[in-house]
Amino acid sequence: MKSAELDKLARLHGISPTRPSPENREVAISAETKRKILSALNIELTGTVETGAPQRETKPARGKIPVSFLPDFLSDTCVWGMSLQLYELRSARNWGIGDFKDLADVANLAGSLGADFIGLNPLHAPFLADPDRCSPYEPSSRQHLNPLYIAVDQVPGFTSSPELEGQLERLRQSDLVDYVDVARTKVGALRDLWSAWRQGRVSGKAASDDPADFDAFVAQGGDSLRQHALFECLSSSMVERGVGPGWQRWPAEFQRFDSAAVGDFEREHADDARFHMWLQWLAHRQLMQAADRARKAGLRIGLYLDLAVGEAVDGSATWSEPDVYVSKATIGSPPDPFAVDGQDWHLAGYLPSKIAAGEVSPYRRMVSTAMRYAGAIRIDHAPAIRRLFLVPLGDRPESGAYVRYPEDRLLQILAEASAEHRCLVIGESLGMIPEGLQEDLAAAGILSYRILSYEQDEKGFKPADAYPILALACISTHDHQTLAGWWRGADIRDRCEHGIVPPDLTEEHLKHRKHERRRLKTVFKAAGIDLPPRLTARASQETLKDLTVSAYRFIARTPSLLTAVRLADLTDEERPTNIPGTSDSYPNWKPKLSVLLEDLLSSPLLKIVTAAMQEERPRE
Repeated sequence: MKSAELDKLARLHGISPTRPSPENREVAISAETKRKILSALNIELTGTVETGAPQRETKPARGKIPVSFLPDFLSDTCVWGMSLQLYELRSARNWGIGDFKDLADVANLAGSLGADFIGLNPLHAPFLADPDRCSPYEPSSRQHLNPLYIAVDQVPGFTSSPELEGQLERLRQSDLVDYVDVARTKVGALRDLWSAWRQGRVSGKAASDDPADFDAFVAQGGDSLRQHALFECLSSSMVERGVGPGWQRWPAEFQRFDSAAVGDFEREHADDARFHMWLQWLAHRQLMQAADRARKAGLRIGLYLDLAVGEAVDGSATWSEPDVYVSKATIGSPPDPFAVDGQDWHLAGYLPSKIAAGEVSPYRRMVSTAMRYAGAIRIDHAPAIRRLFLVPLGDRPESGAYVRYPEDRLLQILAEASAEHRCLVIGESLGMIPEGLQEDLAAAGILSYRILSYEQDEKGFKPADAYPILALACISTHDHQTLAGWWRGADIRDRCEHGIVPPDLTEEHLKHRKHERRRLKTVFKAAGIDLPPRLTARASQETLKDLTVSAYRFIARTPSLLTAVRLADLTDEERPTNIPGTSDSYPNWKPKLSVLLEDLLSSPLLKIVTAAMQEERPRE
């Protein structure tokens, strides 16, 4: 194919001709990259540009953008809530990982403090057969839940034993979530409960646990639930055989869900597959109970759930529906000043041609899975509504390219689903944002996501009144140090220590942080926020706690409809949840909070910050 024809074909199918660089210049996409991305989009290179189904330009016309749901009470008030990672919760009763009972208890606590929502990490289904693969942002499936969050002691019929209590105490005492032992202990106990539940049902003794509800759940779940359960069975079987949990390493006859070998396996393992459906039912029931507890505790928005931008390339979702995913490229991001080599997140994305197709599209099913439990959802990497950066398999991120997605249809799906479920939508759009996207999302009624340290321009930190109304404002997230850590420059040193940013650039970032600290003090003073004395780069822990209170007062005074208070800020955590760009060198997604759930109310910082939030944003 001639160069001009290749360029035309790439444009027809939404491949951007350039990508940005860390120096803020546009780099041309190579012909080889265009060929690989076209192949990943299932476009055949036949020497003619008419091949395949070209994308039309889908940027919605201003004034015709469908608007997502917003609760009526937000028309005249601003609210606040708490954000946390569910697994990080410690409690005197959980099994070494935060669970849905802990979530219900946090809802009671948040309600008593005047909060209106609880923001959570993605609760998507992981690889149960490979529990240490624990990133909530690399799930096996976004259409199913994580059974490790089941509170086993709340399942009818559960009884403990001294031996089990000894195991649980060891799991509770660990400062990191031991996913392998947690999974072994929980799944083992749940298998015993399944056996008893099934036998009780057969003999008619399980009526109190509503077996009819389980049957209805299985019927409603349809092929999606059946195939996910079957994947879990196969994944476990393959681990036992030393093959591995992900389907790409399985024997060829098991790599398609509809093969004869898989059909035979399903018939031979029908009870085991039923067990995994039962786990999904238990998780569903307990999450629904937590959502109900939040409403009864007075949280007007309730739970706010996060959606990962993609799924594992070798997980349940891509195995069950291979035809709707990009299979020869993964989602990532181009080189930038904080990741000079770019990033490959090793996530599978929907094909642009399939994402919004069908009577009930893959995107509609995915967002509705979260909305059924939530009063708000947060879309991780909201620029994916317009474009994704795809990296061809085996290539470095610098060899990737942006690909256009059907923005108008995705916004329509969000509007329809949010209205059906009465669920507001938040779009996290940090870093490299396509021109005009923020305006489109605002026109669609989608709240932007504003992190204090990112809200800067050439003049310094933006004043409180410059924050948009249609937004969620916060101090930090799971990808950041707490405010105290940011002040000390711990995030910069972490990036250097783990080889993400070279030493010379680290020195530049540390010098820049000095300017940022001065500018932060300036914007706080301009907002009438009191600052603690002796607020230097080496400020004491107590001084930095006072700074945290000041920072929360500042974002509470913004006009943004929502403000999130991160629980890790209130317990003054020194260890970050996640260091983006690391894998084996840091225990991402494992650190627990240093304070027990039962002791949170005795935390001085929590009392002071939440009192400040009640004062600045009283519940009306």
